[in-house]
Amino acid sequence: HLRYRRLAPLWFTQLIDNLQFRALRHALALAAVPPGARFLDVGCGTGRWVRRYGELGFSAVGVDATIGMLQIARAHDTGAPLTTGLAQSLPFSDAAFDCLSDITVVQHIPYEVQSKALQEMVRVLKPGGRMILMEVICGKDPHIGKDSHVFPREPGDWISEVERCGASLIEWFGQEFLLADHLFVRLAQTLFGRNGHLVKQVQSTSYHSSSRESSVAHRVYWQLRRITVPFSVWAEPAVARICPAYLATHGIFVFRKAL
Repeated sequence: HLRYRRLAPLWFTQLIDNLQFRALRHALALAAVPPGARFLDVGCGTGRWVRRYGELGFSAVGVDATIGMLQIARAHDTGAPLTTGLAQSLPFSDAAFDCLSDITVVQHIPYEVQSKALQEMVRVLKPGGRMILMEVICGKDPHIGKDSHVFPREPGDWISEVERCGASLIEWFGQEFLLADHLFVRLAQTLFGRNGHLVKQVQSTSYHSSSRESSVAHRVYWQLRRITVPFSVWAEPAVARICPAYLATHGIFVFRKAL
């Protein structure tokens, strides 16, 4: 399911974005970040979070490894300072920021480098500074994270990795349960599981096939998800209160750097 998200239609990505923003606002409330705080977004990409931090009253800064992404961020009227740099080698001095966010960034870094990236993030925080991570968690789902570009950890592993770097957990919670939609996707994967190539055709919005079977299945698949995804997003707050956090696709972790 995760590996095809980049091929999803616009309505889907917008719903997920809104869901993430809702969760991030909750994380910011837990972190108690004051207005005007100097706020770094690591792996800022096209600048959507940097722009939002500015709108929320923070002094935002973005860093990303890809110049092309930063050019897109500028094209989208991102007025905040932006610079190139790797998460595992941040181009900032020690204790430069009051708060820092990493929204689905470290999960794309191989395991042997993740610790260095987290060390760098804690390094650039001021004593008592806050750190917000949103990353894929393994939970109890063996299918999550089975991708050559995603390196997830169980919630306890994310927490212990950051705490070894000198920060303590304030709180964490699950993000993206999307219960009804995940059940539907599992059903679709089961029905088409005997033909892995057909699964990719059905889930992809960019695949053009002369196969009548895959074409019809593709249309039905996304039409049904126009029902299951909005319903899941609507039900997310109630599901999050009922279900254990480890059943979510992502975890949001809020840390405080030691004084």
